Amino acid sequence: MNTRRSFFKMLFRLTAGMIFGLNTVLSLASGAYARSKRLILPKGTKMTSLVDKNPADLDTRHLEVIPLKQFETMGLTDHDTDLDTWRLKITGSVQKPLNLSYDQVLELPAIERNVLLICPGFFTNHGKWKGISVFELLRLAHPESGITHVTFRGPPGRYTKTERFPIAEVAADKIFLAYRVNGQVLPRKHGFPLRVVAEDHYGSEWVKYVYEVEAYKVEN
Repeated sequence: MNTRRSFFKMLFRLTAGMIFGLNTVLSLASGAYARSKRLILPKGTKMTSLVDKNPADLDTRHLEVIPLKQFETMGLTDHDTDLDTWRLKITGSVQKPLNLSYDQVLELPAIERNVLLICPGFFTNHGKWKGISVFELLRLAHPESGITHVTFRGPPGRYTKTERFPIAEVAADKIFLAYRVNGQVLPRKHGFPLRVVAEDHYGSEWVKYVYEVEAYKVEN
């Protein structure tokens, strides 16, 4: 099993290198080394003890998922989405921009992962998030070579939210879009229909109510 897993990891990194360049592969390797130096949290760790921690410093493999009813949230919580008109747009440096309905999103291959959300000084949520790989979305959109970053946009208005992440984190599925949490449809206050799940990033970067993903190249 370990041999098979290693094979697929190698294949994935080769694919990422062909699409996004050598720097992406090097960043993935660097990230793997950094994860090996994290503080391993023991089973039974209290969420309240983590509110002042940096998620990038923590290994959460033994951390229990907490009930959804205990999840807290901040920022925009009452945005209404009309699924009849809502579309997820994949734009930017791609040859085939996508415009996906909610049903089409649900038909895509899913990924599921336990990820810790920390809102520093306020609260911590640890949930089982299920959604779609942004890396796979970009592959479907036929990305141009040399993409370095991906931006996620929430709905325009008073609480407009936009966040940018390096392509290496997207290629590793550390950044993905969730439509379910703890086995339930993502609640409205937590960003229905889609929200960013950003492993190793503070909760303020987990954009809610996402409607656009833009890939592009930042020149050095």
